Formats: sequence, C-alpha cells, structure tokens
Amino acid sequence: MRSAQEEREERDPVRVASKVVGMLVENDRVRVLGSSLGPGEKAAMHSHPDHVLFVVKGGRLKMTFPSGEERTVEMEQGKAMLMEAQSHEVTNVGDTEVQVVLVELK
Repeated sequence: MRSAQEEREERDPVRVASKVVGMLVENDRVRVLGSSLGPGEKAAMHSHPDHVLFVVKGGRLKMTFPSGEERTVEMEQGKAMLMEAQSHEVTNVGDTEVQVVLVELK
C-alpha cells in the first residue's frame, strides 16, 4: 500500500508534466509553479492542493477530471483565481500559448 506522500509525488505536476510545468520557488508555506502550454500541448493527469492561479497569457484550455468530465475554459489574461484542491489533465485547445503561475498553498 502506498503512503499519502507517495500518491502526492505520483501526481506531482512538476514530475508528470515537466515539459510544460516548472518549479519557480518552494518554501515551507508555498510552492510556486510556472506553466506554459503551446497550442495542442498537454499536461498529463496531475494534482494540486488549494492554490492561486494567475494567467500571464490567456487562451482556451480543456480540463479533464478523473471522473472523465471535461470542461473547456477561457483563461483571461491578468485574471487571478483561487482554486480548491483538484486533479486534472489540461490540454491547450486554442491557437495561442497559455502561460500561468500557480501558487500552491501548504
């Protein structure tokens, strides 16, 4: 049986989507990630604790959840959102690069 820590590491976006997600800063209170997805690029299924997302460059993303539910969202440049903990796969379904900064709360 895997520990909760092992499960978190298995779905860590920096590990499973390293081509489009990178670590910017980490300390005992937050972890800050940067993500850039070009048209058609995907971040494989991963998880985040509660987090704040800031849209640096906007565009259209499709989010797929473990249940199979899909949601297409317009990411508006300059917008910040408080997000609850969740798991999802993200695909850029638009024709522009999307860039976000995520601040994961510990």
